[in-house]
Amino acid sequence: MVDLNCDIGEGFGVWRITDDDALLAVVSSANIACGFHAGDPGTMRRACVTAVEHGVAIGAQVSYRDLAGFGRRFIDVPPADLVDDVLYQLSALDGLARVSGGRMSYVKPHGALYNAIVTNEAQAAAVVEAVRRFDPSLAVLGLPGSRWLALSAEAGLATVPEAFADRAYTPSGTLVSRREPGSVVSDPSLVAERAVRFATEGTVVAVDGSVVPAPARSICVHSDTPGALALVEAVRDALAAVGVEVASFR
Repeated sequence: MVDLNCDIGEGFGVWRITDDDALLAVVSSANIACGFHAGDPGTMRRACVTAVEHGVAIGAQVSYRDLAGFGRRFIDVPPADLVDDVLYQLSALDGLARVSGGRMSYVKPHGALYNAIVTNEAQAAAVVEAVRRFDPSLAVLGLPGSRWLALSAEAGLATVPEAFADRAYTPSGTLVSRREPGSVVSDPSLVAERAVRFATEGTVVAVDGSVVPAPARSICVHSDTPGALALVEAVRDALAAVGVEVASFR
């Protein structure tokens, strides 16, 4: 059994990144943008309502305050300010999830914040502190071997290692920068093949051809990857074909 998560609600106002409703009919967990890199109150609430309708787990996708850069630019936020920024985002999504008949069950940082807290001790600790203060029963998603997951575990939070079916990996097990060619994988057959490998072997082939450990309880496909719906459908079909059930970890 493995979780299939996708970023949801990453439009803003009248702008839409993808078909959130269609994605929510396929995935098992929804990382809902909380307004700092994308999303607005109406988009967030609609995503929560649809997630509840489909029995999809609701997660907060927290980020730097960076609408213009879609949260993909590193910001050297003082730790105390980052705690407050994350608490603000968690509070917003939690409230909208509750009035939609659901509940927020996990946290997944987005973009540059996700990548920063792989190694940035101070910022990782700040995000952990925000989650711990808000609700220590929340699970957290992150890259295996990251400081974020290590510090979360030390704080008593439930940790969920994840892998990315649509992103290239370095030999050290981190994600290739989006500035590099080939950093995004958008071929459905290749994405599906990688997802099966994550679920059955816990490994991935890095850009240099080496095989890298990638233990994962959750597999992610980004909603802004070209053809995202076809990708998640291909992943789900491929997992079913080898006897792997798709289900949320919460």
